Amino acid sequence: MTSASTQKSGLRIGNRSVGEFLMAQRAFIALLVLIIIFASLSDSFLTATNLVTMTKHVAYNALLSLGMLLVILTGGIDLSIGSIVGLSGVIAGVMLKGMHLSVFDINAYPSVLVVVIVALVMGACVGALNGLVITRFNVAPFIATLGTMYMARGAALLISKGATYPDLAGEEAFGNTGFSFLGVSRPLGLPTSVWLMIIFAIVVALVVARAPFGRWLYAVGGNERAAELSGVPVKRVKMRVYMVSGCMAALAGLIIASELTAAAPAAGETYEMNAIAAVVIGGASLAGGRGDVKGALIGAFVIGFLNDGLVLVGVSSFWQTFLKGLVIGLAVMLDQGQQRLERSRAAAQAAQEVKREVARMERAAAGPGGAST
Repeated sequence: MTSASTQKSGLRIGNRSVGEFLMAQRAFIALLVLIIIFASLSDSFLTATNLVTMTKHVAYNALLSLGMLLVILTGGIDLSIGSIVGLSGVIAGVMLKGMHLSVFDINAYPSVLVVVIVALVMGACVGALNGLVITRFNVAPFIATLGTMYMARGAALLISKGATYPDLAGEEAFGNTGFSFLGVSRPLGLPTSVWLMIIFAIVVALVVARAPFGRWLYAVGGNERAAELSGVPVKRVKMRVYMVSGCMAALAGLIIASELTAAAPAAGETYEMNAIAAVVIGGASLAGGRGDVKGALIGAFVIGFLNDGLVLVGVSSFWQTFLKGLVIGLAVMLDQGQQRLERSRAAAQAAQEVKREVARMERAAAGPGGAST
């Protein structure tokens, strides 16, 4: 009887089937496969220098993915983050190069701290606009953030007149040096961007796992109407996640501009796709209500290592774009596959519960002296 039951249920790992376990660990498996492939194709892939460089590049995607994760957990999407990356860099470029204040007829050179704060506030404001349009006017997140994507990119082009701001190192005479710290400095041997990725990952993980706000995220994504009836401030939650997403995108834009010591209005194009792919590869559901920080980080490493690995082995940029699109498509299909597996398991468990309940009722009806056949 036991062997027949085992054969019928198949191999299991814990309370999940092998297929469900592999699907849940798909991000980690994909990362291992990429490392093995690129390490076999290039001897320099696993060198310490290259690993640090790739991790620094991963940090951009990771920061964007952390913000995107919060949005997707609520069942939303944010297409504007790539444009916010470009806009924040342009704002930093304008301020570091000096702003002409016509009222006083002077050029102002804000300190780096002021530049960073203004750029982050800008990102939060774009996110607040997304949240306002979505919550107040009931516009679908895809449409709302698509509009702000074009608006933010257009603002960056208008401010810069399409030009790039070079040499953002600042000048000591104006007191605006130190911007390079975000993208070039290496405290304790690791780039600043990596430290920021670690710090924000820990903060977001704690919020998602232990804070009431984290429970609200899953509740809103799982069943928005039920969450609202339970007292969850749905509109406030959505406003906050879009503001956080915009702020994280602005931070990523500042890091990129700092590393390049230049700000271009076209920076960050298609970065929103990288973030979405990383979150979905990490196991989050585009329908909302499922996902975690660990998966989003692993997904960011998958996207980052894929990009840098393809460059390292000499794959053309055209193939890089094609393969990135293929990865995004596969990630969505795997997400759908995981949902089907989970629904099948839930249905099987429900059927077992019904069978047990029917058997219990039959035993009760038979009574203590009834036949047990």
